[in-house]
Amino acid sequence: MVTRTQVIGTISRTFVWTFLLGLAVVVVYPLLWMLMNGFKTNSELFADPFALPQQLTWQNYVNAWNRGVSNYVTTSVLVTVTSTISTVLISSWAAYGLSRVKIPFSKFWMGFILGGLMLAPTVALVPLVKLMQSLGLYNTFWALLILYTAFRIPFTTFLIRAYMIDLPFEIDEAAEMDGASRWRTFWHIILPMCTPILVSTVLLHVLFAWNEYLFAMVFTSGSSIEPLPVGLTSLLSKHGTDYPVVFAGMAIAAIPVLILFFASQRYFIKGLSEGVGK
Repeated sequence: MVTRTQVIGTISRTFVWTFLLGLAVVVVYPLLWMLMNGFKTNSELFADPFALPQQLTWQNYVNAWNRGVSNYVTTSVLVTVTSTISTVLISSWAAYGLSRVKIPFSKFWMGFILGGLMLAPTVALVPLVKLMQSLGLYNTFWALLILYTAFRIPFTTFLIRAYMIDLPFEIDEAAEMDGASRWRTFWHIILPMCTPILVSTVLLHVLFAWNEYLFAMVFTSGSSIEPLPVGLTSLLSKHGTDYPVVFAGMAIAAIPVLILFFASQRYFIKGLSEGVGK
């Protein structure tokens, strides 16, 4: 005999699975649609945008790559990797000092760093342009590296500090008794223990730097170091009638981030749940 509890459980599971399936369709379908349209011709695309391509040819992807996407990808990879390394290292060291070391006015410095979260990039855009021009960094790789690092340090420091706070302080005491310096304790003991939150912060920063458009548009305007978001816009304006090539370029831009996320999602979820959730 089927009990009321079993019926309610079956209905609940059905509802949850239906919701998750619908959510998966909403998220995955646009990606597949973009990928499939990269295989079509212009006539196929305008005849029926939602139909499958008549044949799978990589010519649109080759054309997109040769029309500048290769340079945009190279620039985006360089900016993303370097800004990720600098942001995570600086934020980790700051989080270690604020959570594991007794320093004067630690609460003030924590508030000062977190105050950076309240600074909107659009508000500081004009003075930043003048600053970069005066320093000779406008339209250079260094402008994006400095801006991406500076604007992500407060948030990244907040996440890593939240994770470090709950690490046992006995670890630091034991390392000090064994003669380890602060730097060695941080680099060889604390940092490896923070692997989950470090992976989470790396992924969050990669998503930010890879897709960031405002700074990329303003500080690389008309230059040869345009990253992917700005470069794809240029591709659209220069070859606006060849939409399959544009879709192919968008697919090329999305695939690396998707691969990175699915390869490290276990650490990403674990880091956020053990860090922010504490």
